[in-house]
Amino acid sequence: MTEITITPDILAPVTVATMLEQGQQQFETAQIYFGHGTTSAWDEAVYLLSHVLDLPPDADRSLLSQVLTDQQQADIQALYQRRVSERIPAPYLTGTAWFCGLPFKVDKRVIIPRSPLAELVYNGFQPWCETEPAKVLDLCTGSGCIGIACAYAFEQAHVVLSDISVDALAVAAVNIEQHEVGNRVRALQSDLFDGLSGQRFDLIVSNPPYVDAVDLADMPDEYQHEPELALASGDDGLDFTRRLLIEAEQYLTEEGVLVVEVGNSWVALERAFAKVPFVWLEFAEGDPGVFVLSRNQLLEHRESFV
Repeated sequence: MTEITITPDILAPVTVATMLEQGQQQFETAQIYFGHGTTSAWDEAVYLLSHVLDLPPDADRSLLSQVLTDQQQADIQALYQRRVSERIPAPYLTGTAWFCGLPFKVDKRVIIPRSPLAELVYNGFQPWCETEPAKVLDLCTGSGCIGIACAYAFEQAHVVLSDISVDALAVAAVNIEQHEVGNRVRALQSDLFDGLSGQRFDLIVSNPPYVDAVDLADMPDEYQHEPELALASGDDGLDFTRRLLIEAEQYLTEEGVLVVEVGNSWVALERAFAKVPFVWLEFAEGDPGVFVLSRNQLLEHRESFV
């Protein structure tokens, strides 16, 4: 009689690569929306796994073969599941978003950084700022990421972060402390320029609310977790920008520059102010919809804005 030996079924170890593949498959199957820092299911899985394992953004690919503990697997899978079932953007799940290569605290009190303005910060706003600005305003600052990144780019500049939302400013204050820039960066509450009387800036940069009513109604579920106050701006998306164009010149120095992101609402802006020579910027990465105007141009076309 032939003896039959039964070998126990030994499970293969679960590696980083295995968990990333699982995440990618789950996200593709669930058809989640990307647009809050990543552009693919694989990158989304990397983002969440890296948070659990405390990996840097430039982690070496050799880590793909690292074997994970049961607890690590459970923690990663829990984030994957929440991402799918609740449609919460990954940065809200991790509490961290990246802008200009810098980490920023984020939660549902602020929108998640994703602005093409990062490219301008990297380039020192050249050629629009001929000299390094001494005073910068980040208007509608949210998490404070744009203004704080400007403080890194312009090492001598003083930066004001302003927002109408007290909740947003509380997040910005945490980021000021985290980046240890409190000696040059301060946050204050202001509805547009109401809280900035008498101040003038060499550079005003703003990523204001600019989503029109139609786009707001059609946005993917992920955007429902972000504060509507930071997104919606009337029927055509220009309620805030109209006010900004009327008042901005009073808060710019003589050689001052205004840089504003209006996203898809650029078409409505061009239509509303056809005589104004908006300079529309092109980016290597990110959507268009960012314009530049000098103080002199704002003055020259003042009647168009009123």
